[in-house]
Amino acid sequence: MPDLLVVAGFGVGALVGLTGVGGGALMTPILVLLFGYSPKVAIGTDLLFAALTKLCGVAMHRHAGTIDVVVLKRLLSGSVPAALLTGLAMYVWGSHIGQALERFMLLSLGCLLLVSALGVFFRDALHALGRSLRLGDAERFKRWQGPLTVTAGSLIGVAVSLTSVGAGALGAVALLYLYPLRLQGARLVATDLAHAIPLALVAGVAHWLVGGVDWELLGMLLLGSIPGVLLGVWMSRWLAVRWVNYAVAGLLSVSGLKLLLN
Repeated sequence: MPDLLVVAGFGVGALVGLTGVGGGALMTPILVLLFGYSPKVAIGTDLLFAALTKLCGVAMHRHAGTIDVVVLKRLLSGSVPAALLTGLAMYVWGSHIGQALERFMLLSLGCLLLVSALGVFFRDALHALGRSLRLGDAERFKRWQGPLTVTAGSLIGVAVSLTSVGAGALGAVALLYLYPLRLQGARLVATDLAHAIPLALVAGVAHWLVGGVDWELLGMLLLGSIPGVLLGVWMSRWLAVRWVNYAVAGLLSVSGLKLLLN
């Protein structure tokens, strides 16, 4: 099984580097459905896995100057406080409602995987809608960009803390809608990845405090994911990732349905 975990880490890492999606949305269901880990351990370990994996990818993007710092600050001002509050709630009440919390996390995970898949499938339509609004009434659209970005960050912060899903899939879709002219291609992927790192670290530390991190599992996953994400980032500069995103969305749909049906 250790070898398979390394392979899984490599595959997910490559997708993270290529598309910005997959850290939590793919690894958590893989750990639960294929390797039999509990939702609590899978989510907590995956949060730190995603943060460290994406850190390697962001280092390459930062060198290329593709991160939008203004948009990043807006997202973090909403997501990090939301993640801290959600983590605090789990720390205070988690021991009293342990089993109920795990069931809620599993249900939330299944639902968010389906929502993430829908977001990826309809990202072009949302992008077109955002572009139309931006060009049709630029002044009003730009006035609302900041507050809506902070709000989106807050919702993503709660989602990531509960399920490890949202920073990549939902974040990218939200940014495409809110910044249809400003964020494209590698710039979108880089900004989304940079946002996921501090968010996943904050949420991961909260899960560690309630005993939700398997350090041996984390090490095996990182052995595969670090070379995988570096390869993915390099490939993202040369490949069109539209069909890769659709394939990822299909996997998210299947995983979400299986979790809910189980």
